[in-house]
Amino acid sequence: MSKRSLNGTDFTAMVLAGAERLAAHAEHVNSLNVFPVPDGDTGTNMNLTMTAGVAELKNNGSGGIGSRSGTLSKGLLMGARGNSGVILSQLFRGFGRYAAPYEELNTVQFAAALQSGVDTAYKAVVKPVEGTILTVAKESAKHAVYYARRTTDVVELMTEVLAKAQEALAGTPELLPILKQVGVVDSGGQGLVYIYEGFMEVLTNGKLPTHVQAEGQASAPVSSPVSTAPRVVSHVPLSAQARLETEDIEFLYDMEFFINRQLGDVKGVRFDEDQFRKELSKDGDSIIVIADDEVIKVHVHSKQPGEVMNLALRYGEITQIHILNMREQHRDLLSAGMDAASMPELFADIPAEPVRIAESAELPAHELAPYGFIAVASGQGISDIFTSLGVDVVLSGGQTMNPSTEDFVKAIHSISAEHVFVLPNNSNIILAAQQAKDLLEGERSITVIPSKSIPQGIAAAFAFQEEEQVESNSDNMLTAVKNVKTGQVTTAVRDTVFDDLEITAGHYIGIADSKIVATESGLLETSQKLIASMLADGDEIVTVLAGEEATDEMTESLTAWIGENYPQVEVETHTGGQPIYYYLFSVES
Repeated sequence: MSKRSLNGTDFTAMVLAGAERLAAHAEHVNSLNVFPVPDGDTGTNMNLTMTAGVAELKNNGSGGIGSRSGTLSKGLLMGARGNSGVILSQLFRGFGRYAAPYEELNTVQFAAALQSGVDTAYKAVVKPVEGTILTVAKESAKHAVYYARRTTDVVELMTEVLAKAQEALAGTPELLPILKQVGVVDSGGQGLVYIYEGFMEVLTNGKLPTHVQAEGQASAPVSSPVSTAPRVVSHVPLSAQARLETEDIEFLYDMEFFINRQLGDVKGVRFDEDQFRKELSKDGDSIIVIADDEVIKVHVHSKQPGEVMNLALRYGEITQIHILNMREQHRDLLSAGMDAASMPELFADIPAEPVRIAESAELPAHELAPYGFIAVASGQGISDIFTSLGVDVVLSGGQTMNPSTEDFVKAIHSISAEHVFVLPNNSNIILAAQQAKDLLEGERSITVIPSKSIPQGIAAAFAFQEEEQVESNSDNMLTAVKNVKTGQVTTAVRDTVFDDLEITAGHYIGIADSKIVATESGLLETSQKLIASMLADGDEIVTVLAGEEATDEMTESLTAWIGENYPQVEVETHTGGQPIYYYLFSVES
């Protein structure tokens, strides 16, 4: 079949089919992780990111392709997890920006939208790496722009786009040597190809996926094609609530609602987002505004809810209103001795909605702490360490469970501080944290310390001094991050060869920073080789974080061996409780 343009219904069907195909192959995408460790998560992150976009599209998608691509972009942006998820959200963000004024896209316009997505994604990454999802998106979009001048058939164009994407994917090992070494293609690029294959399925077969009905048709309820996001838990010390008097909660009404700009008697009224935020801030804080030409999503803590509603009505009809009295929540919290419950979600009936964390009432401006901290950690013991170091919110997450952009936004708003430091503690989480900072630019003062491991995050937290200025603290924490060496011990999930090291599935592997340096059939032997490779003259402290599967007997044997072979080194041992990794080590001089 042939098709001369794509409308909103076509686009929705393509996205749902792409999400379904990605979900079906998420584990395969995970298996392409260059390290043979059991926490390859690119497929999971892209899957969960698409989940958020699909939820938003199902709930608010209507109109032409411009409107629907913008709706998808909002869902992807807030639900983005991991580097691959953030890049995917940026690809569709650029696509949506180009498509915004159009009801339908012809071949030339569709190709231009793909190219706009690539341009946006490259700008979002500080140091773009070729041989990744970026390359696959770039080469397929470049070919689309070329081929669109030679056909008016969207199906023929998408066929070419998919073929070029597959070709670019096959070439990723030539651009990124580590891929060639372990014999895989790029995992993010593979995920994008699966999405494009879903697009092609709809265009070729001329029908929607089995779980999607054409608009106007009745359909039985179906479950989401994508796995529900793992719940992100916040561990917030109660001390802040205990020292807060209920009547000190100045902006007591927690409000969340949508403004539909297509409804009401205000069509054509220009929406000035900066001015809108300024008006809200007169009697409110914790402000989030996500706007496009059709819908504005608003969150605010206010002491004048009526004024907020009147302000919102200038721009359209208000829908899906949720208002909670935070003083009432605080009284309940104090009487029950528990954390306040989070406000009901706008889309609680959709399991794919990004998970929210509970918001705590904010202190009045005169009681703001100078600094607040957010850290990402997995394992109760590690969470307790960060809490003991003064971290306000510990987001449960790590390599297999990346917090989303929205998780960070919510966590930042839950902290009553003039400046918030964020410790991602994983290289795959830094982009989502940075994207949250960008979303709140001008509203909150935030620094993302690019910690890539738990030991780096702990070192950074230790280096913090409350009496120092933001810049000095940032410099001190960055120095601490650079000076700590990280080691991890886990098991291999497949046979491979890595830097001439033959690795057998089921054997233990030791990773020093980002390099596999040891592999043995025994846990103790692997840990010993890893530590020996990490220690150098002048090193003074080795910290051992025992995971949930490490036994006391094994840990005692390991620490005894360190003491016997490196008597000059002080050994600190803690129960980290982290999954997947039997041990995390840090070495400091």
